[in-house]
Amino acid sequence: MQTDHITDIWDRVVGVQPDPSLWLVIATGVLALGAVVPHSLWRLSRNAVTIAHEGGHGLVALLTGRRLQGIRLHSDTSGLTVSRGKPTGPGMVLTAAAGYTAPSLLGLAGAALLAAGHITALLWGATALLVAMLIMIRNAYGVLTVVLAGAAFLLVSLLTTPYVQAAFAYAVVWFLLLGGVRPPFELMGKRRRGGPGDSDPDQLARLTHVPAGVWLGFFHVVTLCSLMGGGRWMLGI
Repeated sequence: MQTDHITDIWDRVVGVQPDPSLWLVIATGVLALGAVVPHSLWRLSRNAVTIAHEGGHGLVALLTGRRLQGIRLHSDTSGLTVSRGKPTGPGMVLTAAAGYTAPSLLGLAGAALLAAGHITALLWGATALLVAMLIMIRNAYGVLTVVLAGAAFLLVSLLTTPYVQAAFAYAVVWFLLLGGVRPPFELMGKRRRGGPGDSDPDQLARLTHVPAGVWLGFFHVVTLCSLMGGGRWMLGI
């Protein structure tokens, strides 16, 4: 009986779920836009983008052979990822470049899964990533936010109907795609106001001798192209 149950779960994860109606895809996109545009809501919802941002730094640090020391998430929606290794070179460059691109690229990957009908796989995959990230969190607020996010994905995947799962998955992917666009614009505004030169583009400029503005432009290209590509996949255009 237990083996049958495990097989059923595995079939759900790797199986294909029916495509939702177009109006649900559009409605979840509008809902996600409403969580990104108003400043009052963005101050809260930006925490989810910060999780993806810092998770991107951490994942690429590990993939490039660096030693991940820990991740901190703060209530002001800022974060910090600390890794050890060679202070220069491709590994450090890729790690520094991963933060601002991670939410959008995760959204693009999620859109690809949804376009292929793998809604359950997306929910379980996101849960697994959050559990893995939790191991490296080094402050109480960070633990709280990652646990709440992981619990939301897990509960939706286990306790709700396929319709609710689809709505939740599409809303999350839309939010990553739309929410990934806003931080580079916010950073551009801070730089124009003479903000501190300790951002990811400034660090990349010191590592590569390519101006920070070029790196900021690169972030804009990645996030906007991901939004257009992911949106087309989900809308079936």
